[in-house]
Amino acid sequence: MLTAFARAVKTPDLRKKLLFTLGIIVIYRFGAHIPVPGVSYENVQICVNQARQGDNNLLGLMDLFSGGALLQITIFALGIMPYITASIILQLLTVVIPRLEALKKEGQSGTAKITQYTRYLTVALAILQGTGLVATAKSGALFSGCQVASQIVPDQSIFVIVTMVITMTAGTAVVMWLGELITDRGIGNGMSILMFISIAASFPSALWAIKKSGTLAGGWIEFGFIILVGFVMVGLVVFVEQAQRRIPVQYAKRMIGRRSYGGTSTYIPLKVNQAGVIPVIFASSLLYIPILIGQFSGSTSGWSAWIQQNLVDGKPIHTAVYFVLIVFFAFFYVAISFNPEEVADNMKKYGGFIPGIRAGRPTAEYLSYVLNRITWPGSLYLGLIALVPTVALAGFGGSSPNFPFGGTSILIIVGVGLETVKQIESQLQQRNYEGFLR
Repeated sequence: MLTAFARAVKTPDLRKKLLFTLGIIVIYRFGAHIPVPGVSYENVQICVNQARQGDNNLLGLMDLFSGGALLQITIFALGIMPYITASIILQLLTVVIPRLEALKKEGQSGTAKITQYTRYLTVALAILQGTGLVATAKSGALFSGCQVASQIVPDQSIFVIVTMVITMTAGTAVVMWLGELITDRGIGNGMSILMFISIAASFPSALWAIKKSGTLAGGWIEFGFIILVGFVMVGLVVFVEQAQRRIPVQYAKRMIGRRSYGGTSTYIPLKVNQAGVIPVIFASSLLYIPILIGQFSGSTSGWSAWIQQNLVDGKPIHTAVYFVLIVFFAFFYVAISFNPEEVADNMKKYGGFIPGIRAGRPTAEYLSYVLNRITWPGSLYLGLIALVPTVALAGFGGSSPNFPFGGTSILIIVGVGLETVKQIESQLQQRNYEGFLR
């Protein structure tokens, strides 16, 4: 692997892509530390330190995707979360709206239009989320329990509020542009790489916080246990993410003139985790809604008190609901992202068939049957991985928000890492060099 990496660096065009990607990453991390105009940096630091030591960080998922910039209220505070949300929304609407489905089938031109719609929706969501973040910070609800939370935005005039929202929206647009630059001129997968960097940037501080809060041998036992759990999780995720069910497909021979076409054999790769990390994001976002409503309602009795007592991390009801939602959204997302009937029609159109299965409707039913069977272990795997933070620190009295090797983190880190290695390996193989995985 090291030899292959050295050859990749020695390749002029690939070296330029790697250096360009590294430069974009530096710019992205630099922007994640520039405070938004109108924010008291000293008060933010006081409240951030208290919030990250607490047990109930409601904005933990968004702060994770922003690389810690959200709670710091920087120009890149919203990070790539608006783009992720917009992409998921457009993907779901493609199944519902015929116009978007037609654009998807048009090929490259249709994909370009959908990408443009995603950009517009990203900016709209950034304005909405930026307004919500500024309003929450202004009222002091962003850091509940912090004595100086209401002093984070000293000047609460309309001009300052609008300036903060515009700045964060522009920061989101810049992040989206940086991701597209990596995709076009770098090593590819721009948004995924920025997400990878955001999550990886929070690992050192989270690990050190666990060491400092530990009680066994100065915290080193907890620290070593977390590292061990992290390695085990990475190995498990790599194993499952690479696992797939290969459906054999045979193409019949066709005579066109004097030439024979077809007669080849291939396969349809159905991954065990076909949905990726999307079900975890859906379940986390859905669970945050009642918690946020309960917190902002200000009520300490009735349904609000029940939500705050039972739907927070570590509670049995929260754990059970979280697991069930992940399993549900895994089946839901697979159902809308993979259409067995469309795949069966395309195979029939080009003379392909699965050995032992008739073409057309029987093929679609067979693909649906296989997909449902492999989605069950995939969804259960996602649920178990997502619950590791709660289980891992339960015996040490720790809190799951401080756990750096959470299910979402590991799934994204490993998934993006594998895709990036494959991208570089494919470019090395084009130049007759040995790849990373050889």
